[in-house]
Amino acid sequence: MNDTILRHDWRIEEIEALLDLPFNDLLFRAQTLHRAHFDPNQVQVSSLLSIKTGACSEDCGYCSQSAKYNTDVEPERLLPVGEVIEAASAAKAKGASRFCMGAAWRNPTDKNLERVIEMVEAVHGMGMETCITLGMLTEAQAQRLSEAGLDYYNHNLDTSPEFYGEVITTRTFEDRLDTLAHVRNAGINVCSGGILGMGESRRDRARMLQELANLPRHPESVPINMLVPVEGTPLYDAEGIDHLEFIRTIAVARLLMPESYVRLSAGRAEMSDEAQALCFLAGANSIFYGERLLTTDNPETDADRQLFNRLGLTMEASVESMVKAAKGSCRKSA
Repeated sequence: MNDTILRHDWRIEEIEALLDLPFNDLLFRAQTLHRAHFDPNQVQVSSLLSIKTGACSEDCGYCSQSAKYNTDVEPERLLPVGEVIEAASAAKAKGASRFCMGAAWRNPTDKNLERVIEMVEAVHGMGMETCITLGMLTEAQAQRLSEAGLDYYNHNLDTSPEFYGEVITTRTFEDRLDTLAHVRNAGINVCSGGILGMGESRRDRARMLQELANLPRHPESVPINMLVPVEGTPLYDAEGIDHLEFIRTIAVARLLMPESYVRLSAGRAEMSDEAQALCFLAGANSIFYGERLLTTDNPETDADRQLFNRLGLTMEASVESMVKAAKGSCRKSA
């Protein structure tokens, strides 16, 4: 099998065969391909802020923000733009190159979208990449976000089409694919991945990766989350996933989508440093940075810096930093 060919026609049997490989062989192949497309010692760092929390009408079985479940999350209205700018400035100062904003909506109203666009424009003006997740989008809304300069839109597939109904009933798998198509057609980079450890089978994980890898164009960013069980949600008692199986899934995501950033997302707080190191070896090259991911805990920034130092990893520079470096190089050449 030629790993260097970019494919969109993966068969489920091929993906399952990759997941079945001896662990060392799988990681060797994934790391080799990773090195062909990325600096193996550089990690893209994003920061995530909940700009509107709770009271969501969806029934996603893993989510503490659903209005249908009794959790400790207190609903909050859409944040003022000033608070978002302050949070983005703090994230940038700590090394984040991308600022992600999440709102707990089934879909945004056009009025709310305009307020979010103000945030996107403000953060973009700071020299950071922007990413938002607002639920489902219409074609017109995606186009409006594109015109505002949005870099990435996050909309996860979550799991396989077959297991999807066990997790969510208030929207369909096809609804998610439709939003991804609107985003792609508007010229916005796609951020889409899934959640592991919800009680799904290995075949479900393979099918989720197949759906992502066989899109007409691979997502530029593929977040792989480990379920963080939240008391009060239907999946609180879900059987988790073995960390080595999680790392296998990271490696296969890298093999199927070699030019995509594969993000080690929710669940890092429950992983040892050694497990995270294996994720980076398997081809993960993006993380969320900061103490909170919407409503769940994340490793503290100091702990991440210490881990990066121990592993010899560096943070990918922000857009602003790269532009300044390029200008400096041009002046020296002149």
